[in-house]
Amino acid sequence: MLKENYVSFEIGKTKKIALVAHDGKKKELVEWCDRNKEELSKHFLCGTGTTARLITERTGLPVKGYNSGPLGGDQQIGAKIVEGQIDFMIFLWDPLEAQPHDPDVKALLRIAVVYDIPIANNLATADFMLHSQYMGEVYSRKVENFNKTIQDRVEKMK
Repeated sequence: MLKENYVSFEIGKTKKIALVAHDGKKKELVEWCDRNKEELSKHFLCGTGTTARLITERTGLPVKGYNSGPLGGDQQIGAKIVEGQIDFMIFLWDPLEAQPHDPDVKALLRIAVVYDIPIANNLATADFMLHSQYMGEVYSRKVENFNKTIQDRVEKMK
């Protein structure tokens, strides 16, 4: 495994989807979930505090809630990505509003990219992702083998 440049991970037919939205985008995400609840009901859903609660209240979909974003929820979601417990993320962030926990937001987006997790940051992308052929199939994603990358960098420094 150390010799390979990439490590493959399988995303099953049932996706583990994180749902996150800043305050100015929560209404949009809740309404989107309500419109798409039939498809979303086929998957495991989780989200940050208030967002998870609002989605469940409005749609009846079960959404496992973590802490709110400013209280560590973004970091909890990021940890779940690292652990392989989240396959897919819809994160509607508000580009017009400064966030007090902006470093956490950037860290979450960064870790999702590092682990090759599909991310939707707006409703158009969320629609394309949710209605993609891959939603009903197993999908293999490749993640850079960082152990090898680090080893290669050390070798170059010698």
